[in-house]
Amino acid sequence: MLKVSQEQKNAIANIITDLKNKVSRPDLNRENELIFLTTTHANLDANSFTADVFIEEETKIIAIELKTVQPNAGEMRGEKQKILEAKTALFNRFYNKEIEYYIGFPFDPTSDTSTEANKSKFLCSIIDGHKYFASDEILLASELWDFLSGGKNTMEYILDIINKIATKDFMKKFKYLDDNTNRKNDIKIYETLLNDWFLFSEIELLNNDFKITKNLHKETRARRIYNQSIFINGEYNFERYNFLMSLMEK
Repeated sequence: MLKVSQEQKNAIANIITDLKNKVSRPDLNRENELIFLTTTHANLDANSFTADVFIEEETKIIAIELKTVQPNAGEMRGEKQKILEAKTALFNRFYNKEIEYYIGFPFDPTSDTSTEANKSKFLCSIIDGHKYFASDEILLASELWDFLSGGKNTMEYILDIINKIATKDFMKKFKYLDDNTNRKNDIKIYETLLNDWFLFSEIELLNNDFKITKNLHKETRARRIYNQSIFINGEYNFERYNFLMSLMEK
């Protein structure tokens, strides 16, 4: 169980009260100084929390809470308190690491384009957005996706994939790929569709089919998994992929 101190709990309560009453404005560095206390005794159970993204690096902890672009009224205050408490607990647990905790939004509905964003305008469009969050606590649109990928133009790449897949013959192609007998019927058509849908994991299996089938006898469930569809409940069947790839190592 993660721990916090009473002094830290008081600091969080004071921060929220001051923001609510507009005594102070959101300031990430100032707030961190108030809650990241090294001379306090953390002996109280921290409130439980979950993060949509949690990354532990050698020198830092990164957590991201992903939200819809239209949070409910009053939700920003609760998110701010949750993040302050979570950061405090993580600081006490990983005292030798930098703690970064963001709130992420997948796109900016106030922007005229799909990938551009204006944080100030976006925060103004959310009830109490500017009241509780500073811009450096927010990851918005392309900034979020590039942060997650570690690359550039990630959002453009994702939208390009969606636009290429979401065509009028989507269901026809989906059903064709979902029928595992089509793997053998016409491998060229099958592989072309996999490429069109960016299903590179499945292409990898296809390219190594000889090695995989040669080892099917080594696992009693191997052939059953091999014959499974590549999708399960509308999503790519990664369990099947991981299992079949493991057969190559046997």
